[in-house]
Amino acid sequence: MCDLVQKYNVPGPRYTSYPTVPYWDKTGFSGKTWKKTVRRIFTETNSDKGISLYIHLPFCESMCTFCGCHKRITKRHSVERPYIKALLKEWELYRELFGSRPVIRELHLGGGTPTFFSPENLRMLIRGIFRYADRSQDWEFSFEGHPGNTTLEHLQVLYEEGFRRVSFGIQDYNEAVQRAINRVQTFKQVSEVTRMAREVGFTSVGHDIIYGLPLQTTAHIGETLRKTMDIMPDRIAFYSYAHVPWLKGNGQRGYKKSDLPDPATKQKQFELGKRTLTRAGYAAIGMDHYALPSDGLSRARTAGTLHRNFMGYTVSNTRLMIGLGVSSISDSWYGFAQNVKSIEEYEHLISCGIFPLHKGHLLTEEDLVVRKHVLELMCGFETRWGKGLPAFRETEIKERLKEPERDGLVELKADRLTVTDTGRLYIRNICMAFDLRLHNKAPENRLFSMTV
Repeated sequence: MCDLVQKYNVPGPRYTSYPTVPYWDKTGFSGKTWKKTVRRIFTETNSDKGISLYIHLPFCESMCTFCGCHKRITKRHSVERPYIKALLKEWELYRELFGSRPVIRELHLGGGTPTFFSPENLRMLIRGIFRYADRSQDWEFSFEGHPGNTTLEHLQVLYEEGFRRVSFGIQDYNEAVQRAINRVQTFKQVSEVTRMAREVGFTSVGHDIIYGLPLQTTAHIGETLRKTMDIMPDRIAFYSYAHVPWLKGNGQRGYKKSDLPDPATKQKQFELGKRTLTRAGYAAIGMDHYALPSDGLSRARTAGTLHRNFMGYTVSNTRLMIGLGVSSISDSWYGFAQNVKSIEEYEHLISCGIFPLHKGHLLTEEDLVVRKHVLELMCGFETRWGKGLPAFRETEIKERLKEPERDGLVELKADRLTVTDTGRLYIRNICMAFDLRLHNKAPENRLFSMTV
């Protein structure tokens, strides 16, 4: 197993999209073409599937040094209202583009730290969104909460506005690891906020745990998991730390590479997590999630309706996902668009009535086919051939999969590709075999975190 880790531990995408962001092609993309794809997919799917809405709330009071997300560190809460005003104005621009009343099936508040915002301001934001939108009958609303600042009032207000799922960032309970990543919170705090969420009525409480953090040992992972099993959250994201210190705005330059567990140790941490969670009754979901049988994510896996987008694994297979806020990414199925990354520029463009687009990509027919393959692999560990790629392209992909097949990671059949249990740890590597843009143009600089 260690030989496989050494062999396949290479830089690779996490495949929340295809093509991945570094391989977006600006050719043909403009505000006009982006709006055209949004109108098209909204017309095709709003009445049937509804739409998804992601809202990026970028403010944090302190820097978590493991985090690679786009955020603004501040203790000034006066930033809340102007930012919410801009979010609602951006939503107005999209509603005018739709031409009819949207049906929201999925809504997620991400960050940053959504619970940086006061309960009153979060209520104002959500009610502003639904003043001109309807809630789908099978809606799923969720938010990311910080165990250190999520109050009972936060939970009550968001529950009243339709939220039923919350995920808390735990990472690790060891104090030395917490200090290294500047994310200190006690097990008592996490237990208390989980209890409050359940008492308020949240039906899915999730915990995020990361392996491969600086100073983290396999024993630390074991202790964190033991404590987690005392709480039994409904859903657990157990994922590998992505070391990307070259990305602007993160704090990962604050520790050395030698502070990180080596690949063999990360493999042991992963295996311990998988073994502990499955023995406790959790079902393995996709690449890095686990859920109790009663959780919606587990039911979606069983039903074959699991989906993956820029919000990660989800039960809502909508074709249109609108991202509101600074740096947010939207997905119209036929195209992607990302907002500008400066809060000041974002708010200025919005105030001028301009879509705050930074860059985007229009998917080709080939992109759409590869995207389906990648989605099926990431969600169900299997994909069928014959989706529309030219024969020579499928031959190229199968040739790249011969080595993983010899290593027992996949089973190549005449009509399909199946990922083995051993291969699930290397699902990113397997998807890379399908990544035609990656193979057509190898990156000149480091773009991605390591796959293991």
